[in-house]
Amino acid sequence: MPPIPGSGLAKGLAVTLRTMTKKTVTEQYPDAQPELPPRTRGVIGLFEENCTVCMLCARECPDWCIYIDSHKETVPPAAPGGRERSRNVLDRFAIDFSLCMYCGICIEVCPFDALFWSPEFEYAETDIHELTHERDKLREWMWTVPAPPALDPGAEEPKELAAARKAAEKLAAAPEPEPEPREGES
Repeated sequence: MPPIPGSGLAKGLAVTLRTMTKKTVTEQYPDAQPELPPRTRGVIGLFEENCTVCMLCARECPDWCIYIDSHKETVPPAAPGGRERSRNVLDRFAIDFSLCMYCGICIEVCPFDALFWSPEFEYAETDIHELTHERDKLREWMWTVPAPPALDPGAEEPKELAAARKAAEKLAAAPEPEPEPREGES
């Protein structure tokens, strides 16, 4: 028996009407923001004050999507009679997110905690060239980085804190030397 003409259209309209009258179960993304897990990998934020231009992040990046430019600057001596020092000054720090594979190697190898994961994921662009974010944009992402989770109360104390505490206790427990008598005093 051949199908009745227009029966497919009627079935489609019936499905649409049924769906329109039901309450939605899924989160409608643009209207309702999703609740993201705490360790979500969105975009990388740069804490520029901690960056020493050591270039570890750029060297370890498997995609070579991190671009860093710097120059050396002479710093005057901290105390009179001291010598001048030189330090690296960051000129450019950019990440090309069209190449980035979000592996997080750059964040893990940074010895000075200058890079962090931000849960922000809404940074789509219409032009692929605009996905190269310069340090100003990366600095803006830092404000969206969540605070680190609290330490487990039953966790072992970090070695650095334990060593500092022992040194402080040792200094506090050491007896103070008696002052030597001055000449003319008995």
